[in-house]
Amino acid sequence: MWFIDLITGNGIAHSVLLLAFVIALGIFLGKIKIGGISLGATFILFVGIVCGHFGLTMDHTLINFMRDFGLILFVYAIGMQVGPGFFESFKKGGLTLNLIATGIVFLGAIIALIIHFITDIPTPTMVGIMSGAVTNTPGLGAAQQAFKDMTGDVDNTMAMGYAVAYPLGVIGIILSMIVVKVIFKVNFSKENNDIENAGEDDNKNAVSQSVVIENPAVFCKTILDMVKMLPNTMFRISRYWDMEKNEISLATPDTILKNGDRIFIVANPADIEKVTAFFGKSVNIEQNNWVTANTKFINRRIVVTKPEHNGKRLGSLHLRRLYGCNITRVSRAGVDLVADPDLVLQLGDRVNVVGTETAIDGVEKVLGNSMKRLEQPNLISIFIGIALGVIFGSIPVVIPGVPQPFKLGLAGGPLLIAILIAKFGYRWKLVTYTTQSANMMIKEIGISIFLACVGINAGNGFVDTILNGGFSWIGYGFIITFLPLLIMGIIARKFCKVNYFTLTGVIAGSYTDPPALAYANSLTSKDAPAVGYATVYPLTMFFRVLLAELMVLIF
Repeated sequence: MWFIDLITGNGIAHSVLLLAFVIALGIFLGKIKIGGISLGATFILFVGIVCGHFGLTMDHTLINFMRDFGLILFVYAIGMQVGPGFFESFKKGGLTLNLIATGIVFLGAIIALIIHFITDIPTPTMVGIMSGAVTNTPGLGAAQQAFKDMTGDVDNTMAMGYAVAYPLGVIGIILSMIVVKVIFKVNFSKENNDIENAGEDDNKNAVSQSVVIENPAVFCKTILDMVKMLPNTMFRISRYWDMEKNEISLATPDTILKNGDRIFIVANPADIEKVTAFFGKSVNIEQNNWVTANTKFINRRIVVTKPEHNGKRLGSLHLRRLYGCNITRVSRAGVDLVADPDLVLQLGDRVNVVGTETAIDGVEKVLGNSMKRLEQPNLISIFIGIALGVIFGSIPVVIPGVPQPFKLGLAGGPLLIAILIAKFGYRWKLVTYTTQSANMMIKEIGISIFLACVGINAGNGFVDTILNGGFSWIGYGFIITFLPLLIMGIIARKFCKVNYFTLTGVIAGSYTDPPALAYANSLTSKDAPAVGYATVYPLTMFFRVLLAELMVLIF
């Protein structure tokens, strides 16, 4: 019967049907929460294993291609997502958080190697257990690719180790947060207050302040004079309130400052106190009053959608001179940046403009502000990046003492190139902007195909492996999950004095685990966990992929 042949056959139609079934059922089951925790897309792996166990397989060449292509799509989308903030994540307090997260990553690898040498579990299997324990699928893919490049074959025990260690890995991450809380007797109210006092919940690179002019040194001086007197300080004066005339006007370089008048300043968080003290003192004026007190001016955010402005410096557009308006800040990927003339614009940036309605309409025509343009996918940049990533990942690098040349592979190569293109692509006139939903779609399709293929491949022999000693892998995985988090969590709290809520985000980010982040977010109304997660996620993801490959190649 044709239907039976379709299900049990080995052709293209059978393969597509099997993949669709495994992915759909896996996503459906992954939404089920047990104790408030769900496994998400990872359940696709378990459905694939079950199908593989009962003999539902795919053509060997086809399943290898689909697995690798899904992996490439997944890691490339991740690179495009984290690329814009990858290098910025090392600034200020981010350096400390990244050092903590890196310590967690390397401690996990060291513990995995110790267990490997003590128990004689093969390195590929141990790398799979480690990848599951730290809930990092790209690391599993990178290790599998490295093993295949080195031996020409696939070791299915990697996927088996990943599958058995993953569930307890998620639980272990959350448990470590609870244990750190108990050890240090964390008071949630105090931690929330500390965030408010220290400004740790401000993840923006630009803040605003209303200031009354009281410093005699600035009386009767122009704003341009003040900019020269404050070198290496990032600030902009957006609006000027003449108290004698009760008029609000746009601040220009030639605006003369007078005693008792008010100014509206936008600056970097590190500079705002210094700038405020220089001009006078802060005054409580609602930001809306700077607009509504004088209906002549309005405030609007305009999106950069014209490709010709991608990579141009903001100052080169001469918007203030041409239209008589002020650019106060630029929002990129949810982060507000001070509108410095040297700031390089990228497609999708949201530019905050203050001026008359006529002036803002002029700026809108220059920058585009057409959301329809942003919805069009920039496939050229994506496939150029994938091609460069595959080439770069295939370059052999000889490392002394390593039997095989090291390659970044189909995981590391596209990931690294995606990060670089997302950050610097404008220099080569590449439009790298992708809507969040489009990037999410690419990432989810990639990981779904990858997990389905890995699970189907690993299904044959999975039960026998677990019954013949595989249960111990669960315990080893829990050790790899829990011990590094406990050690670095204690160091972070005791010596680095990291806020607990920020630390929970770092813990979740160091294991790139969304369910753990969801738990951390449920503990507080502040965004400190999300900030910690986002700060360490890019570097952590890179090291997870790199270490998994190196462990296979070296050991």
